Amino acid sequence: MNKKRFILTVIAAFLLISGGIRLSGQSFWISNDTAAHNLVWEEQLRRRIDFLTDSLCEGRATGSRGATEAAFWLIDHFRRAGLIPFDSTYSKHVFAGHGTIGHNIVGLLPGSRMKPADSYIIIGAHYDHLGVLGGKMYPGADNNASGVAALLSLADMFSAMRTMGRTYGQSIIFVAFDAKEMNMAGSEAFWRMIENGELTDPLSGKAVTPEKIRAMANIEQIGSSLAPLSSGRKDYMIVLGNHTLPTAERELLSLCNRFYGTGLELSETYYGSERFTEVFYGISDQKVFADHGIPAVFFTSGITMNTFKTYDTTETLDLEVLRKRIILIFHWLEKLLG
Repeated sequence: MNKKRFILTVIAAFLLISGGIRLSGQSFWISNDTAAHNLVWEEQLRRRIDFLTDSLCEGRATGSRGATEAAFWLIDHFRRAGLIPFDSTYSKHVFAGHGTIGHNIVGLLPGSRMKPADSYIIIGAHYDHLGVLGGKMYPGADNNASGVAALLSLADMFSAMRTMGRTYGQSIIFVAFDAKEMNMAGSEAFWRMIENGELTDPLSGKAVTPEKIRAMANIEQIGSSLAPLSSGRKDYMIVLGNHTLPTAERELLSLCNRFYGTGLELSETYYGSERFTEVFYGISDQKVFADHGIPAVFFTSGITMNTFKTYDTTETLDLEVLRKRIILIFHWLEKLLG
């Protein structure tokens, strides 16, 4: 163990002993993380983003044939990652208005093989985009094929850790939201399912109700390095809503960033503007959770000149940095899961 890692281990141990971070049964700070890291690599990310941005998916407009192709592809990945469907189906209808019907894709990863957890962390990313407008396809590589690629990588990583014997204090609900570009109809529909007791845990048979939601993490536009922070570094990430977490957990992300060597430049504001932070935090799928008092954290690399353009393609993304962002989010989530 090198000197830097030793110091960070001591810091983490102090926090554990002092009660600042509560973990049960195992120390996640002193663990072999190579196995999880090896489950996400640049070429894999490229292939996943390439599929979602291919002409087959037609820009993934809600209700379109292309969105249906994307939905079936997501279901296949959820199944292969070992996620369990709710009520025997991964697909949940979204009535997006104007006669348009979309589909949220939802799967559960239990926190433990032995005892079903009665609390949950939700990880989400929307997969819809603008589709074809004026005869031109809007591929939406950064917005939000990058977030979906991150979501699938996290599902793979957590599933593999569970297979290796890792247990968590909460279960994870993975959601690929539809209809974000239609006034966030997908996340609104998903919240109504929870609020109405319509989402039933396939293992316990109990409803997933609002008070059982521990936190929500939303990932959108996370693949670019084209809108850096003031330092100009490419390896950055914007994290909004960290303040909604309990005070003792607000340092977890920066601790993980140092301890696991991702070394990203992190910002908890949208380019230093309080007003833009408030606006940007309110225009993605974490909003409905935050509005109902659920701690909700939003991960992004920001709006770029390619956003909502026909040239938002895989080639414009920084897959090396995207991989680092996914690894950091994974370790941060592990600490929250306990």
